[in-house]
Amino acid sequence: MAGEIVAILLAAGAGSRFGSDKLLHRLPDGRPLAVAAAQSLRAACPRVVAVVRPEREALARELAAAGCELVFCPQAELGMGHSLAAGVQATADAAGWLVALADMPFIAAASHRAVASCLQAGARLAATSYAGRRGHPVGFAAEWFADLAALSGDQGAKTILESHRRLVVLCPVNDPGVLRDIDRPADLDAS
Repeated sequence: MAGEIVAILLAAGAGSRFGSDKLLHRLPDGRPLAVAAAQSLRAACPRVVAVVRPEREALARELAAAGCELVFCPQAELGMGHSLAAGVQATADAAGWLVALADMPFIAAASHRAVASCLQAGARLAATSYAGRRGHPVGFAAEWFADLAALSGDQGAKTILESHRRLVVLCPVNDPGVLRDIDRPADLDAS
């Protein structure tokens, strides 16, 4: 397989339900939420591209310091689809993409590695599963480039996964973090 699996960290959301700057919110260990997500992803995938809004300079600095390449998406306000398309377009030479969300800081590196390994082994689509539910991250082989690069709006890649459900290889993990996204401050208190 030519190229490498590239991780795309989607960090361009508004986070409006959180009430403050969600992605820079400090976790109990002192790390910003998005940095924790990036570090877990980097432990599993050598190349991580973080997609951010151009005006999010502080977030961009933090993610760059965590070892992420940056892709700025001026259309991010139009939805996650635009952000994912920007990340994929910037890494067109990839053998596949591991797509993760910056507001999911509790995913173990082993869960990211499980999906990346599945792609490297030839899966066309892959995702974690925990307690019978599909989780994050999700993986896409290079054949999905045109579909991913054309995304827009707020659906992200969900329509691809749902339309091709039979192709999705589930990677069972013992990691509740694959289902735990942070939308409100109270979500940080959940066990």
